[in-house]
Amino acid sequence: MDRRAFIKKAAMAGGTVAATGLAAPAIAQGVMELKMVTSWPKSFPGLGTAAERFGARLEAASGGRYVVKIFAGGELVPPLQCHDAVQDGTADMYHSADYYYQFKSRGYAFFTSVPFGLRADEMEAWILHGGGQELWDKLGATFGIKHLPCGNTGAQMGGWFNRPINSLDDFKGLKMRIPGLGGEVIRALGGTTVTLAGAEILPALETGMVDAVEWVGPWGDLEFGFHNVVKNYYYPGFQEPGSMLGLGLSKKLWDELSDADKMMFETCALAENNFDHAEHNARNLAALNVLTSEHDVVLWEYPDDVFQGFGNAAKDVLAAAGDTDAMTKEIYASFMAFRKQAADWSRYSDQAYMNKRALVDF
Repeated sequence: MDRRAFIKKAAMAGGTVAATGLAAPAIAQGVMELKMVTSWPKSFPGLGTAAERFGARLEAASGGRYVVKIFAGGELVPPLQCHDAVQDGTADMYHSADYYYQFKSRGYAFFTSVPFGLRADEMEAWILHGGGQELWDKLGATFGIKHLPCGNTGAQMGGWFNRPINSLDDFKGLKMRIPGLGGEVIRALGGTTVTLAGAEILPALETGMVDAVEWVGPWGDLEFGFHNVVKNYYYPGFQEPGSMLGLGLSKKLWDELSDADKMMFETCALAENNFDHAEHNARNLAALNVLTSEHDVVLWEYPDDVFQGFGNAAKDVLAAAGDTDAMTKEIYASFMAFRKQAADWSRYSDQAYMNKRALVDF
């Protein structure tokens, strides 16, 4: 059986158990059902499916000792209240984007994606080898939550607009769905922003509640159908160069796990982190071609002066966020130091190679 079929079979088995509920003998035999809440629509490509694959991996790796019952956004709690659900014991874990919870601590904004920040591979390097995980754990412990990376969308698009963007003045009075620190950049430029869960974005665009939206990239954007309302699609996304999805587990649950089981949770989460990032990279171009060739979407590159304006505003936004409290100051200092290291190395590695690769046309 190949790997894809194995994961699919495991997911189906997990869904069957979750739907019917665990019988008392199964619980007595050492099977533990864990409730996971998510911020995503059920089985939404790359996001909802990432949560489902993690659950399937954990069940398979544990030999069925753990069964994850997954609740899509809104099924058990609202999509943007997953952190609360784990904190108050309504759920055992969540799968979400931690910048949704920056109202709890500004530090959380740095654990999804930051304007002009780290790419997906750089984010993984900071988390795993640059002290990021330790800071994430320190922050989460104040809320009784253990955090793990569990997915990444890779580079995101700039967003969908109901009119072309020619200058920074076009952001004055613009109403845009954009969360996290990216939203604060738009506000600094004179726009108005809202944070909406995925399923709420299209209705807001259709009714004129917002003039522009950003979600992820072509694969997910095509699924939501933003192209049916607006046609101006901008790139690149300054706001999220590599957005990490987070698994948040009850720290009480985590602390009670054996060392072997902790390793199993970590390994399953990291496997999904890598799988999800690869899947987004594999699917986005095909979806972009569908948008432009079949749905008359107009692809625009942000003008250089507009992008420079984003950067100037972002520098002030990040500095202000990083000066909020002692915990966030520590996170900000670590993140920005690693950003400089990553940017310096990239000049000789990825950036240099990409520039040279563009010279060769096969």
